[in-house]
Amino acid sequence: MKVYAERPDRALRQLVADAAAVAVAALAVWFAVTARETILALRAPGDRLMDAGTALQGTFNTAADKADSIPLVGDSVAEALRSGASAGARVSEAGWRQIQAVEELAYWSTAVLVVVPLAFLLVTWLPLRVRYTRQATGAVRLRALGDPGLDLLAARALSTQPLTRLAGAGAVAEGWRSGDPAAVRALAGLELRRLGLRET
Repeated sequence: MKVYAERPDRALRQLVADAAAVAVAALAVWFAVTARETILALRAPGDRLMDAGTALQGTFNTAADKADSIPLVGDSVAEALRSGASAGARVSEAGWRQIQAVEELAYWSTAVLVVVPLAFLLVTWLPLRVRYTRQATGAVRLRALGDPGLDLLAARALSTQPLTRLAGAGAVAEGWRSGDPAAVRALAGLELRRLGLRET
């Protein structure tokens, strides 16, 4: 399998592109993790609300239990104190809801910040690299076949090379039609150079 070109200039461009793709992926993950930690820090007020609500509920329940033992008015006082405990439970529930909202925001933000750049790489960089690898691997195999492979590469050059380049090589194309080995090699060389591969 031919992943990188054989010509140094093309291989260098491929290496730079691959390094950039890896850097984008790494930066996306780092940024997503950093954003997640920042967002999760927003749950602190919810934690405090939960703690305060739980403490308030515990205090009112303890007071209600003690008020039960007061003669004559104990039940009324205990009932009033238990309604205060219910308020503490509501404060605690509000804190829990805030924590849940922050955690969901952190989860989805992280997912989006990772998925969007990786999806961009999957639809731009990766198909180009896979396409190049397939074409270069096939070209190297044809080159290794000798004259029959070069003939196929020459035919491929006629369909892939820009028309302006082929217009200047009209004699070469005519030579290919008549089976001239020099013309075949010249056209095959155009296709191999297009892929950044050596001609021999």
